Amino acid sequence: MSKHFIGGCACGAIRYETGSAPIFENHCQCRDCQRRSGTGHGSYLTFPERANVKITGEASTWRVAGDSGNEKIHAFCPTCGTPVYLTFAAMPELIAIAAGSLDDPDQFNPQVVTYTMRGHDWDKMGSSLQKFEKMPPM
Repeated sequence: MSKHFIGGCACGAIRYETGSAPIFENHCQCRDCQRRSGTGHGSYLTFPERANVKITGEASTWRVAGDSGNEKIHAFCPTCGTPVYLTFAAMPELIAIAAGSLDDPDQFNPQVVTYTMRGHDWDKMGSSLQKFEKMPPM
């Protein structure tokens, strides 16, 4: 039996669900994630097939070049502003769900910390997590 990942924005206008398994779960300390989250990092579950994630509601988007130089498309609720997911121009089949938007955030099981070169002393991650200065090869 597969685990379902269900969640959405704070006001409920955007909802998502998938029975797929994430291929990557990380905390990211890049400057874009810091600015977008208002903290020292963002936390994500990345799924391999965007088509297997059912999304209801209309998200607003904006595009930004990440530290890698690749364009990321951020999707957020136009009503409450919650960041819900992001996609990547260079890898359009992937979708990364914001861990905090899960109905059950305990489903998030981070494996690594990425972009530690941008990390701050006040934003320490678990010592058992593997750390990468940039994004590791997938």
